Amino acid sequence: MSSPRIIAGKAKGFRLKSVPGDGTRPITDRVKESLFNIIGGDILGSSFLDLFAGTGSVGIEALSRGGNFCLFLDINHLAINVLKSNVEATSYKEKSTIRQLDANKYLSQIPEKSYEYIYIAPPQYKELWEKAIQILDKNDGWSGNDGWVIIQIHPVEYKKLNLEHFSEFDQRTYGSTMLVFFEHNPG
Repeated sequence: MSSPRIIAGKAKGFRLKSVPGDGTRPITDRVKESLFNIIGGDILGSSFLDLFAGTGSVGIEALSRGGNFCLFLDINHLAINVLKSNVEATSYKEKSTIRQLDANKYLSQIPEKSYEYIYIAPPQYKELWEKAIQILDKNDGWSGNDGWVIIQIHPVEYKKLNLEHFSEFDQRTYGSTMLVFFEHNPG
């Protein structure tokens, strides 16, 4: 598989370094383009939380398209090293914070701030996406009013969840990748 690239905005065409091994599953250009077509111009000035960030492809794409800030989280030290290199090479260091942490433990803490977009793309078949959104549902201060949580999973992982503070409003499938969209319903 070729290395991921930034497909639009200020860093358009930049090829990102890939994380060695098979511990990450990079998003394809087709899926990423569709994701940002759905988000549209609302990305301008927004804050983005990229969980299980890997190469940082999605968060860096958000910054390239006009996002204001991205917090990248990943527990894998190889991913963190690649992520730091990618953020620096695309000149988004000032708009980014990178932390090597367990995403679900981090989400269980009192939120430091809220985000308009929370992107969750965990390792497959470990039910980590379910745990992450259930934690967010209990600790919904991470998501701003009308904020979105976007899950990237394999379609066979999908199941309908009963949540109090988030409602599923869309899902799209692109081959072996499914994006599931939730909106925040503050109570």
